[in-house]
Amino acid sequence: MRLTRIVSATAWSTASAASPYAEAATAARSLGAIHVLTVPGRRSGRPRPTPVVPLTVAGRRYVVAGLPNGDWARNVRAAGHGVLSRGRRRAAVSLHEVDDPQVRRDVMRAYPAEVPHGAQFFVTLGLVEEPTPDELEAVADEVAVFEVRTA
Repeated sequence: MRLTRIVSATAWSTASAASPYAEAATAARSLGAIHVLTVPGRRSGRPRPTPVVPLTVAGRRYVVAGLPNGDWARNVRAAGHGVLSRGRRRAAVSLHEVDDPQVRRDVMRAYPAEVPHGAQFFVTLGLVEEPTPDELEAVADEVAVFEVRTA
């Protein structure tokens, strides 16, 4: 009888402890192909990882920084290179900020189709009311778009 209680208590505590991880994994799957972009810090030089969701538009890969002056975007501008990881796969990449306004608009227009759950982030930031292609295209000049190239 005592053994049954211990097993039941252990199973319950294991399920409870695993729950946040299960929720995080479910959220990650719903966002799409989350990668980790690691770039050297602009002052310290230490590796600084950040989650990103690359998207492909017209055969080229991009990542978008909703906060163009956020630390990770500033580190990317300073370093110009990093490592893009997903699971055990790692690839050295170079990152180039997109200056062409039309390319930025094209990337942002494609964002809700390519990264549907990630588009909600722009609503949270207050940049758009709805994550539609038209609204995201309209804020293309307010975000940072980086092209990702294999180094």
